Amino acid sequence: MMKLLFTILLGLTLGARAEDGAIQSASTNRLRYRTELDAFRKEFGVRQMPDVPFFQFGMGPRTKLLFKEGALRSAITGEVLKPWDARQTIIVPPDYSVALVTADGKSVRIFEDDTAVWIEENGVRSEVKGTRAPVRLPAFSDHRYSSMLRVLHHELLMNVIGGLPVPNFYVYKKPWYRDGAMMALCFQKTGNLDVIRDWVLKLNEPFDRNNGGEIEADNPGQALFLISLVSDKNHPLVPKLLEALKKFETTNEHGVFIKGRSDFAFHPVYQTKWAQFGLRALGLPDPYVIPAVPDSYSSLFWMDFREAHVKGTEATDRGNYAYLGWATDHFLGEKKSPISNRDYPLTWEIRASQADYRGMEMISPLLAREKISGPHTWHAAEVFLHVLDLK
Repeated sequence: MMKLLFTILLGLTLGARAEDGAIQSASTNRLRYRTELDAFRKEFGVRQMPDVPFFQFGMGPRTKLLFKEGALRSAITGEVLKPWDARQTIIVPPDYSVALVTADGKSVRIFEDDTAVWIEENGVRSEVKGTRAPVRLPAFSDHRYSSMLRVLHHELLMNVIGGLPVPNFYVYKKPWYRDGAMMALCFQKTGNLDVIRDWVLKLNEPFDRNNGGEIEADNPGQALFLISLVSDKNHPLVPKLLEALKKFETTNEHGVFIKGRSDFAFHPVYQTKWAQFGLRALGLPDPYVIPAVPDSYSSLFWMDFREAHVKGTEATDRGNYAYLGWATDHFLGEKKSPISNRDYPLTWEIRASQADYRGMEMISPLLAREKISGPHTWHAAEVFLHVLDLK
């Protein structure tokens, strides 16, 4: 009898230790992440965002999952897949994990790695259906903001849905060439171009027509660049893109450049830079010159042609459209733009004209009412690429 009692007590003790160990490890890792975030916010900036705790699983081609209020749900339908009566929950974004302890003392960990999403309960691990697909998840261990880079990379990969790179899958259903090109720059660096390869190969229109149906003059250059990453100049869309560029050709005393509307305004420097960037990426002739005129979007293009810029009024909205400020800061070598004051997500877009914020009700009615979507891939890409370039 005494031996049986001792065995039971030993089992309870070891279980409690395992539970305490898992929570303690998660708590330590979260503290390390928050210390890094504090240092980054002091160096760059911070914006107050609503306190809505949640996390997402299902990067790249995997089934999209949402954890909130002690339950793992389908991020698409809201169906509860696995509920827990959690008395303590710790979300650790750079570990792609949630650790919790249930009311009856069970230890649970949900986490994602380069293979799949997993649920581990009391030491028993099981794979979440629909999540086994390879994704490259660098640790960025040689960078002083390694944890942040992991989280930003997660925010990008989470918004590839059905192979489509979207700004935020809750509020946008179609990819934007501009946002997609910025995401592709990130995936090129992390070895994840495969997650959008099929989308690029199937592109068949020169314009995404997402801004009120307008044909935007930066789109052909972005599409050419995207094609260069997974194909070549023989892609069937290339002739249409070259023809589309001709619609916007304008000539002055210096030569031919591109001038049309993007975001409902004329941005000839930005549009010509994208055209040249895309043409050169495919090894095609580049007949254009960058016009020496002020353009508030000129500084958004930091990837090349930095010397071709006439200083003027820069597009530096760091509130609703923080990606504008981040891109400009990257171009000018400044540090004036914010990230969120929350652990996750770090990025956002607010009150965008083409977004349907009803989709954010899946996470929180407050976010839907305030017209806030987060994470947002253009914002995440600009922060990721700027931070990655820090020396």
